[in-house]
Amino acid sequence: MTREDVRNVAIIAHVDHGKTTLVDCLLRQSGVFRANQEVTERVMDSGDIERERGITILSKNTAVTYKNTKINIVDTPGHADFGGEVERVLKMVNGVILVVDAFEGPMPQTRFVTQKALALDLPVIVCVNKIDRPEARPDEVVDETLELLMDLDASDEQLDCPFVFASAKAGYAVRELTDEPKDMSPLFETILEHIPAPEGDPDGPLQMLISTIDYNEYVGRIGIGKIDRGSIRVNQDALLVNHHDSSKRQKVRITKLYEFDGLKKQDVSQSSMGSIVALSGIDNLKIGDTVCAVDTPDAIPFQKISEPTISMNFCVNDSPLAGQEGKYVTSRHIRDRLYRELNTDVSLRVEDTADTDTFKVSGRGELHLSVLIETMRREGYEFAVSKAEVIYKKDERGRKLEPMEIAYVDVPDEFSGTVIQKLSLRKGELQGMGKTSDGRTRLEFEIPSRGLIGFRNDFMTDTKGTGIINTIFDGYGPYKGDLQYRSQGSLIAFETGTAVAYGLFNAQDRGTLFIEPGAKVYSGMVIGQSGKSEDIELNVCKTKHLTNTRSSGADEALKLVPAKILSLEQALEFIDTDELLEVTPQSFRIRKKILDPLLRKRSMFSKAQKEKNAQQAQ
Repeated sequence: MTREDVRNVAIIAHVDHGKTTLVDCLLRQSGVFRANQEVTERVMDSGDIERERGITILSKNTAVTYKNTKINIVDTPGHADFGGEVERVLKMVNGVILVVDAFEGPMPQTRFVTQKALALDLPVIVCVNKIDRPEARPDEVVDETLELLMDLDASDEQLDCPFVFASAKAGYAVRELTDEPKDMSPLFETILEHIPAPEGDPDGPLQMLISTIDYNEYVGRIGIGKIDRGSIRVNQDALLVNHHDSSKRQKVRITKLYEFDGLKKQDVSQSSMGSIVALSGIDNLKIGDTVCAVDTPDAIPFQKISEPTISMNFCVNDSPLAGQEGKYVTSRHIRDRLYRELNTDVSLRVEDTADTDTFKVSGRGELHLSVLIETMRREGYEFAVSKAEVIYKKDERGRKLEPMEIAYVDVPDEFSGTVIQKLSLRKGELQGMGKTSDGRTRLEFEIPSRGLIGFRNDFMTDTKGTGIINTIFDGYGPYKGDLQYRSQGSLIAFETGTAVAYGLFNAQDRGTLFIEPGAKVYSGMVIGQSGKSEDIELNVCKTKHLTNTRSSGADEALKLVPAKILSLEQALEFIDTDELLEVTPQSFRIRKKILDPLLRKRSMFSKAQKEKNAQQAQ
């Protein structure tokens, strides 16, 4: 039986092709907001970091009503680090809207998300967005999208997908480029015509897969999913089972039930097959669990969550400036916060280590972990993190395997040689070379994930900010050999105190400074990047001797080169394996793991000796 009054659709696309703006537009034109209501742009991106960076991090659910049909819409992330979110939500829907930029055309992440949709045999509506861009080329983009679908072995039905042309920003869609633009009705009509209504047995025993987890301080974990069979009501007894864990058989009671309406969750007493609903009040609810009738424990098969590929240590800040700027500084605070993050972020792993002050946190990429660091910092946490390192595996023969990525690089022709050279040094292998629609060079590299750690900063410098790099995880491959992360050493503060202009003036010839006059420093703190390969210790607290004869304006005449103030991403890319990044609500400071210069030299000597002995043993 089909349920014609409901449609479930996900919006998928590459980063910045306009998914969230399109959802905004659909919400506005379906009457969710009052005519005079002030609504911020990208209303679905509810997190501060999502708004600032212009990216979607967590998938969001909403619903609109068009011609008495409820359309449940899921907005998904476009960045590869949050690809796990896309994989899961596609199990909730009956079709997808693939948004493609009318100028850029299909990009690497377009391929990734489309492949996931086609594998689940979901019908596709292609929405060519931003057709009002001056350089838009919608006809060519249609051909490129069809080529992509053929490359991905789409079925005849999927290849016969409808194309809609839109400008989400201007608020209109058309079926043919020659049509007069009015509103989003053509897209709404296409959804009703081409996205199938949910099918199932409304009178059968309950079966519902949990595809997304939300979290609320007041009600705890909230499970979101589509009812595949039967119906669900408040105070009903149910059973929690899991396809990948046959031992899980947890009896639960449905205490709260919600459906989505616009941006709100509405309390409902019951809901039936085909609806996307949210449940709360169930402990130990996980993504992939099936909520089913007590006497019919049928688990729905579910793809396992992708394993993390990168990890870093979060530890208690023990620097001389520790505890001065943060509200939550103890290991208990940090541990509780990290484990609480697991309630909503299923791609994250947190492990205790032998050191009670250190926790190993693993994720899908540098952006994934940097978003967590930034979120905790804004909440008042103070801690230190190590350099990101990849997670290795071993095959049946005991050979070391490492995560590999496919990197797509678009650069102006004059920079392609430099980029090829830099990526080759990082164990990258050039797989292909071509031209983009705007005449730039497109390079395709296969490269170890660790080769990309710390690369983006250099890349933006080498291409004068004009380069674009996109990466997609490509499984595990044989270990490619040792790799040097950084060719230049660090400038290290020699003593504790306050940096002064005179000391910094003398230090700036040695490299690039990261601090300005008045900054607090301590022995072992990294204050800049050395111009040479080795670390250099400097005294930036040194003042001019009072006995020197000088004019009254001599100090003012000192010309300091402006300091390079590192952002969180730049600092995470810069730090080396023997350094930590100190994160507080107010500051980022890079420091050596061993602050004492004598102990640090002994440690380096001991490490070099071990490496020499290991080479001789071979």
